[in-house]
Amino acid sequence: MTTVIEVRGVSKQFKIHHERHQSLKERVLHPRSGTTELFNALRDVSFDVGVGETVGIVGHNGSGKSTLLKCICGVLKPSTGQIRLRGSLAALLELGAGFQPELSGRDNVYLYGAMLGLSRRTVDAVFDEIVEFSEIAPFIDTQVKFYSSGMYVRLAFAVAVNVDPDILVVDEVLAVGDERFQAKCVDRIQRFQREGRTILLVTHNADQVRALCDRAIVLDGGDLVADGPTHESLRVFRERLLDEAAEHDPEKLLGTIQIESVTTPSGSFEVRNGAGIHLDVTVSAQGAFSGNFVVEVFTRAGLLVSRSDAQGAPVNLAPGANRVAVDLPALPLLDGVYDVNLGVVDAHGHTVVAWREGAASLQVIYDGREGGIVALGTAVTQL
Repeated sequence: MTTVIEVRGVSKQFKIHHERHQSLKERVLHPRSGTTELFNALRDVSFDVGVGETVGIVGHNGSGKSTLLKCICGVLKPSTGQIRLRGSLAALLELGAGFQPELSGRDNVYLYGAMLGLSRRTVDAVFDEIVEFSEIAPFIDTQVKFYSSGMYVRLAFAVAVNVDPDILVVDEVLAVGDERFQAKCVDRIQRFQREGRTILLVTHNADQVRALCDRAIVLDGGDLVADGPTHESLRVFRERLLDEAAEHDPEKLLGTIQIESVTTPSGSFEVRNGAGIHLDVTVSAQGAFSGNFVVEVFTRAGLLVSRSDAQGAPVNLAPGANRVAVDLPALPLLDGVYDVNLGVVDAHGHTVVAWREGAASLQVIYDGREGGIVALGTAVTQL
């Protein structure tokens, strides 16, 4: 596979000033006052991205995701290391990045095109498509400083995906805007995938990473801690979050909680469409804990089928081994293999205290010929 993004030993340091001079007078009178320290946003990060790959970059806030993307896009220069790109690149780094607030939306489209090295004639050819995709035609000649956050993203995304880039870099912007436009953006990304373009995607939405990405990279404190298949990297990401929560608030976890095993009474995870399945889950706890049990079901392609209400399944764990019964009744799923994720969250449903990715895989058998994921049981009556 041809490599289009090559990152080798990239580190990025920032100088943080403490008690910084507030005026020229202070600098003259107290030239040696104030202190600085070096902050390592990235440390020796290396990876390759092949042509046509969609790679998700995940990590908690401050892990270095946005800094890495800015280095790849040339906005920041790495302190050490090298980055090589092959092909044209379009980026949506942050809300309104690259837009000039005093210019109109129309002027910003041409300005962005010029920044990508496109001629005015080239931008003219796709301008109508950009405006149509953004759905802000009535405001295209309004100064962008008057745009809402949703309008910013609509226009920026419309420009980025219509200038025919070889590499598309997207940083969190899919979290802005209404659900319908987000779905429209995802459709365009999937079209890019079918066309064999390369995509780097940063998002906190694990479902989007599952659905869109071939693999995922996990950053933690500026270090690359995982780079592999999406499900495996997300497992590492969740484990890192659990470790961090334990370090910052040990009392909240009340000891280590782990999902040890998942079994069925029959020993088989095979189930027919319309039937149910019972799971026996063993959870170990070092201390008593009251929270809620969460169940997720995904297709093998990473599409979320169902997630249980985080506050709808309370559990009271005692020290030692605990048995939790999980019933998935009357599964309406069509033929295929489905992965089940299990977790324990706090009483408010905000903090994950235990998680097991791919805890079980269900083989659903369906004798009909319907297509899709769910059997709707459609009834047709001629009147």
